[in-house]
Amino acid sequence: MIFSDVFTEIAVLLLISAVAGALGLWLKQPLIVSFIAAGIIMGPSVLGMVSANDQVGLLAGLGISLLLFVVGLKLDLHIIRAFGPVALATGLGQVFFTSVVGFFLALALGMAVVPAIYVAVALTFSSTIIIVKLLSDKKETDTLHGRIAIGFLIVQDIVVVLVMIGLTAMGSAGDTASLGAQALAVLGKGAAFIAVLAALMKWVLTPLLRRLGRSRELLVLSAVAWAVTLSAAAHHLGFSKEVGAFLAGVSIASTPYREVIGSRLVSLRDFLLLFFFIDLGAHLDLGAMTGQVLPALALSVFVLVGNPLIVMVIMGAMGYRKRTGFLAGLTVAQISEFSLILGALGMRLGHLDAGVMGVITLVGLITISLSTYMILYSGPLYERLEPWLRIFERKNPGREANHPDTKPNARPVDVIVFGLGRYGMALVRELESRDLHVMGVDSDPGLLRGFTHEGMETVYGDAEDPGFLASLPLDEARWVVNSIRDKHVNQILLHGLEDCGYRGCIAVTANSDHESASLREMGAHLALTPFADAAADAVRQLLALPTNVSENPTPTASA
Repeated sequence: MIFSDVFTEIAVLLLISAVAGALGLWLKQPLIVSFIAAGIIMGPSVLGMVSANDQVGLLAGLGISLLLFVVGLKLDLHIIRAFGPVALATGLGQVFFTSVVGFFLALALGMAVVPAIYVAVALTFSSTIIIVKLLSDKKETDTLHGRIAIGFLIVQDIVVVLVMIGLTAMGSAGDTASLGAQALAVLGKGAAFIAVLAALMKWVLTPLLRRLGRSRELLVLSAVAWAVTLSAAAHHLGFSKEVGAFLAGVSIASTPYREVIGSRLVSLRDFLLLFFFIDLGAHLDLGAMTGQVLPALALSVFVLVGNPLIVMVIMGAMGYRKRTGFLAGLTVAQISEFSLILGALGMRLGHLDAGVMGVITLVGLITISLSTYMILYSGPLYERLEPWLRIFERKNPGREANHPDTKPNARPVDVIVFGLGRYGMALVRELESRDLHVMGVDSDPGLLRGFTHEGMETVYGDAEDPGFLASLPLDEARWVVNSIRDKHVNQILLHGLEDCGYRGCIAVTANSDHESASLREMGAHLALTPFADAAADAVRQLLALPTNVSENPTPTASA
């Protein structure tokens, strides 16, 4: 089916993808599975609807760059420091075990050495996006197993970038003899690239972002431009575009604007990644894939069973309880979107053919689908398997009793105040005078810098950004207060806090009694009306004055 113009074709692709996504959501499947299936249906093997390959490929490339950019942007080294031993041991241990065993398993299935290497490495990576989403839906991101899982997923993300650099060097080398020289050249260019980036991080990026932060739209646009620019620069230096995008994210991960940029880019990233999965599915040959079902099933069983087992073995040896090891182990029972990107890179470099890519994709579809249910129903699954899991626990598992806290602040946040204008700052001063720990949120970087110098804890952010709310310590705060007198902002904030599962009290600032009543119906526990409250207080003070003026001496000019 050929359309008359590209716009109509893209519109139909989006419509079919939306229908497939809705069906996948009903079946409790991640959107990745739905979008790949939609790509297969729209590809040449079924309907043959995809003809705008260049346009779809361009959008797919932008999506991959933004994915790596957000991964770098959210690279939380604090979690690695807090959970360093277990994150590194489980992350690197699982990568080593899966890649070695996977390599020999791929050879046993009849693959050549280079494709076997790609398949083995592809089996090692788990989907950070899917796991964090599932853990968030189950409210388990702050549990011990959730934090450990996020820690070793970060380790995996770092490893996959290093692997991409190595494979790019292999692809650039003409033969084995030149591989060493090519590797040295890649290291030299990489060191120079990182040195320039470090200089920009120290002297340029932070003050520049502070100026750009005065306009949230310009800040996000500049972040996208930075990600794509470094992707192009890395490509011209002989690296993959993905490496450049990752480093672009890392370069601004230490700035106060990482959460706002990251939360605002998530929707754009997911939209553009849709085209990567459509492009991937559209290029799969169902005829070739049918002959790869048995190898894919064998490798899928290995991922679904072997990966969780090695995590449980490592965590059990380190003194964690079997339940913690089991729940953390389930998070690595699938391969990730990075595995598919890695396979696409191998095809681009000429290392893989469509058959091997079909195996990787089938393993992805099988493991992502099944592991989703395993994580969603991890509690009942653990209860059934608990008698057989005792071998993964020491007799005296004491590691969890003295585990370090991942929170950087020793004192929890009592109140989060949005808007640090005159009224908001007056609220903060009054709350702090009552020995409450207050976190202030505002979108004016100049204003925040002044308060930070005073020792106040501040965050650059926006009450209208639901994605940003999830990054705040809502589990600690007893109150969330919005000092901004804007009904629309209040409504978005109330909906966002409800979506985040916030259980504390919420105070908003309204313009009238009618607006206050409406906001209380939406879930606000208190609606402040500054002018009405100030007028009522002023009347109380007036009425407290003596009725006979002569009883109160007239103040002198000096008073």
